[in-house]
Amino acid sequence: MSKAFTKEDAGEGEPEAPEERVVFGPQYITAAGRKKLLDEFEHLWKSERPRVTREVEAAAALGDRSENAEYIYGKKRLREIDRRLRFLKKKLEKLIVVEETPADDGKVRFGAWVTLKDEEDQEVRYRLVGGDEIDLGRRFISVDSPVGKALLGKEVGDAVMVRRPKGEIELTLVRICYDEP
Repeated sequence: MSKAFTKEDAGEGEPEAPEERVVFGPQYITAAGRKKLLDEFEHLWKSERPRVTREVEAAAALGDRSENAEYIYGKKRLREIDRRLRFLKKKLEKLIVVEETPADDGKVRFGAWVTLKDEEDQEVRYRLVGGDEIDLGRRFISVDSPVGKALLGKEVGDAVMVRRPKGEIELTLVRICYDEP
């Protein structure tokens, strides 16, 4: 096989790490979401990377690196950390932080907490956030999700149809709030 078709810098038998997802267009985030990404960057840069670097140096001092599991694993972990740091740096440069409550707070916009009622009168509450902040446990859903897209620009009392795998469902907007619950 030609060397043009081989990856020379990959470790022996080491699968390539999956690339981070690429998103086109404006990428919005709340101030809290941006802070969480910044905190991760700072932790990796100031704590995790120096610790792993020290471990790799100590493992390298033991001698034969080709059969040194600590050295091999440490180098792999450093590559993972560096890849994540590059991704976070690029991501943080592109994000648009939305901090202000919209002038027309009677309509659903980015960052809104919405209370919805389904066809069976069950209520559910969500916050519309950017793709980097999705957390179903906290009921944070993306503005790009089917529910998020259907709700943007709607007012209290509006009904929206949302297509989902189980079929369409009608949701009625009961409440809009921009403050933390």
